Amino acid sequence: MRRKLNRNLLPLFAPLVLSPMVTPVSTGSGTPTTNPKELKKRVTNYKLMRFNQLSYNLYSNMRLKESGLRFEVFDKALTGYYNMRHNKEVSDKPYITIIDFTKSSNEKRLWVVDVEKKELVYNTYVSHGRNSGQEFAEHFSNQNESYMSSIGFYVTENTYYGKHGLSLKLDGLDKGFNTNAKDRCIVMHGAEYATEEFIEQAGRLGRSLGCPAIPMEEHEDIIKAVQGGTAMYVHASSDKYTSQYLDHETAMAELVNENKKDVPLPPDVIADANANAT
Repeated sequence: MRRKLNRNLLPLFAPLVLSPMVTPVSTGSGTPTTNPKELKKRVTNYKLMRFNQLSYNLYSNMRLKESGLRFEVFDKALTGYYNMRHNKEVSDKPYITIIDFTKSSNEKRLWVVDVEKKELVYNTYVSHGRNSGQEFAEHFSNQNESYMSSIGFYVTENTYYGKHGLSLKLDGLDKGFNTNAKDRCIVMHGAEYATEEFIEQAGRLGRSLGCPAIPMEEHEDIIKAVQGGTAMYVHASSDKYTSQYLDHETAMAELVNENKKDVPLPPDVIADANANAT
């Protein structure tokens, strides 16, 4: 399922190699530390910084701020995307669907981005579960019949035709947060209540039974674009949420591997590593 990134990404990747190195950290005596824990921490911080650089370059090139998508949310989605690619859990389609439930349902809070072409493909409304809140989604659940939305990372599967027309099956990957999605029949589908007209009448977007429902006039195009093993990230303000897919080290390793490039570590980190090895 793995695939090299499009050459269009290489100019974005270049700053990771060419940007100034991190400032060396000494033990206080002027000698670089050889403490394994300190070395690991510094390497981890370095990779996090480098990944965030690339993430911000993509974010800026796609002008996502202008569409209302916050960098913090995009960065998490991109991190998960590369973790999912590393685990071979997604296809080679370079799409990420991002939903930000910290935003009002009266705002367009779903984005589909093409990582390779650096394009925002879709930006539209999306409903949350009726028991998650009124205008804002504030409560989330992984339980059957909760009628709440579930947060975290998903992978899209195949489509089917149901009472809402063309619908897209979703497989939740975050244990404890969305892994009951299939049993709950949480799918992406179109809905008449997910429109600007409904907002004008009711003062807010309509709500689902937990599914991410999108406008009828767009749902077929969006579903056809993201079906078949693409990444989805549903974001919310939750102190309880944790995910193995937010591992920046794995994301950076996958990014480097796909580009067949080796991102150089700072000379002092290399020296520390060599000293520690001996």
